[in-house]
Amino acid sequence: MRALYDVPAPAKLNLFLHVVGRRDDGYHLLQSVFMLLDWHDSLHFERRSGTALSREDIGMPVPDDDLVLRAARALQSATGCREGAHITLDKRLPSQAGMGGGSSDAASCLLALNRLWNTGLGRAELARIGLALGADVPFFVHGRNAWVEGIGERIAPVDVPAGRFLVVKPAAGLDTAAIFRAPDLVRNSDAAIISGFAANPLQFGRNDLQPVAQRLCPEVGRVLEWLASQGLAGRMTGSGSAVFAPLPPGHQVPPAPPGWLVRECGNMDVHPLARWASSDESSVGR
Repeated sequence: MRALYDVPAPAKLNLFLHVVGRRDDGYHLLQSVFMLLDWHDSLHFERRSGTALSREDIGMPVPDDDLVLRAARALQSATGCREGAHITLDKRLPSQAGMGGGSSDAASCLLALNRLWNTGLGRAELARIGLALGADVPFFVHGRNAWVEGIGERIAPVDVPAGRFLVVKPAAGLDTAAIFRAPDLVRNSDAAIISGFAANPLQFGRNDLQPVAQRLCPEVGRVLEWLASQGLAGRMTGSGSAVFAPLPPGHQVPPAPPGWLVRECGNMDVHPLARWASSDESSVGR
């Protein structure tokens, strides 16, 4: 196999996000449900001799040393692989939106290069490599809607009803680190349980980051107000600034204010690449 083309990297929404504590090292402890969306970036991989890695952008540009290249290097390091690759990234998901675009790109890179290079790692080992790149990467590697706890490493599959969602990204983005540094961030929410979520999955809980985000980025509040004016219950996803709302059947969405990115999406039960790695770990460098 010399190449893999049109490899999807789907977005996610946080149906809720509670901050339940903080570790001694400063990392926040979270509870959330991550849900896969049918909106995605696309990546193309061409196998190269030698260990050189390169990337080009054909969509929205990303930083030179992004998570995709870091994921590729991490896989080389973990397996001792002596192969290289040229990676083309068609970036469609907005940045600083709380939709996990960069983490999803990294996860799809790990899954694709594990297949292209025949490095033979199972999903659990790929997720461990991914956790060092970002807290959301293991979710995308595991590839199912999930109840997520800790700093992103504790993942349990969860059922989410099929639905349509309106996702609105204002022009302004949000810096995740700035939100978690905020002194007014709630860090002691009561722990939730999966059965509580299952009883009302689309209206359960809240996003503890949203009040801080609205203070730092007033456009988040304006999006919420715009959705409410249409009878839609909006909530910020992740650390924002994207906001989403479940869409009732037949709901007509009026034009959004200039500069906002608005998209109607459906959710998915399973990541398109879910079969690209086994559930059992294989030996490193097989």
